[in-house]
Amino acid sequence: MICVPEYGAMIPRSYKTALKKAVRGEGIYIFDEDKKPYIDGCSGALLSSVGHGNREIADAIYKQLTTLEFAHPSRWYNEATMEASKEVASMSPEELNYVWLVSGGSEAIESALKLARQYFVERDGVSSAKYVMIARWNSYHGSTIGTMGLAGSMARRRTFYPLYQDYPKIASHYCYRCPFGLSYPSCDIRCAYDLEHEIRKIGAQYIAAFVAEPIVGSTVGGLHPPKEYWPIVRDICSKYDVLLIADEIMTGIGRTGKNFCLNHWNVVPDMICSAKALSGGYSPVGALIVKDEIIETLKEGSGAFQHGHTYNANPVTAAAVTATLRLIKREGLVENAYIQGERLGKKLQSLYEIPIVGDVRGMGLMRGIEIVADPATRQAFPSPVNAAGVVTNECLKQGLVVYPGRGQIDGIEGDQFLVAPPLIVTEQDVDEIFTRLEKGLRAARDILLPRQ
Repeated sequence: MICVPEYGAMIPRSYKTALKKAVRGEGIYIFDEDKKPYIDGCSGALLSSVGHGNREIADAIYKQLTTLEFAHPSRWYNEATMEASKEVASMSPEELNYVWLVSGGSEAIESALKLARQYFVERDGVSSAKYVMIARWNSYHGSTIGTMGLAGSMARRRTFYPLYQDYPKIASHYCYRCPFGLSYPSCDIRCAYDLEHEIRKIGAQYIAAFVAEPIVGSTVGGLHPPKEYWPIVRDICSKYDVLLIADEIMTGIGRTGKNFCLNHWNVVPDMICSAKALSGGYSPVGALIVKDEIIETLKEGSGAFQHGHTYNANPVTAAAVTATLRLIKREGLVENAYIQGERLGKKLQSLYEIPIVGDVRGMGLMRGIEIVADPATRQAFPSPVNAAGVVTNECLKQGLVVYPGRGQIDGIEGDQFLVAPPLIVTEQDVDEIFTRLEKGLRAARDILLPRQ
């Protein structure tokens, strides 16, 4: 029987999950109430990129709190937000020089959807029919009503289906379980051209944007595309006058060894949605980074983005963003993510020897592992087994926190998890993470596939 803590007045994520109590963080470690250290092997939810307990960032936040903690963005602008926007733009492709700061990833995506629609209205007039957003199955873009209609993770949205407008979706680049029954490279990247098929079917005159994660995060665990995928998608969007919106909320700010993940393929989107690691986890944050042409159209038209939140562009979060990004640049953490990510990726290949490991994927310090009952047939464990939960618990016993996910095969079956430690990890840290992960997976194997 699971012993669940008494949470008092706090509503937890689940009343049926025995959460541990975190009391302190330092570097790549989180400590529980018994002072046991755990390696934060997933950076919380891929946001604590510069580690825990960083005094430099904390001091920057404190200084801002005691200088100007809030000034409503409908009536004021402030130096902290201008500084943060400049830092974000400096890490972005040179064609994207405008930044809209918000309080989280869901807000960033919502902002992108509204800006995409407003852009076409401003450009073409109020009669513009371009309002449809295309996304992908096996995606996650947020937990608000608007973003849930965009995303394709059924496990997260099934209960709320009556509440949102569902947008059309195409297949993701799930090569391990190709939705078209094809194999790379003879597939001719059918998954990318599925976007063109969908645009033509609906009518390009109705399509405003295509929204997708460069590497799929929580829903399929580090699912990276064939190298041809994103250049093809960029060309299709340009051909049909469709905005390309990159959801880099997990993949951005150095996670994959580049400032933003699409840089790996020299692809420039029209908008980038960022969040999480922008402030290193020290303040709730999100950002919409926008191509110059779009903002110039607004400037020449109505002159205003018809959107806003109370904490949009707040100075305290801005101070956290500036301090975090300057630290990342100064310490070379993007480059370190590439170097240590290569090391981690090579070590993870040996995990195929464990008979519950079906697929190892990802880039940089964003690696995913799919758990299966039979690697030869790729048969998943039955959903009630909760194989991802078993792996997570066994890794916790080894002092390693990973990020599990389920339901990627058909919305019900499928188990996988992410390994994505802070960008400050050293070679020794990577080796220790691998050692703990391997022990956790072998212990999970003994539970999931007991020897007869």
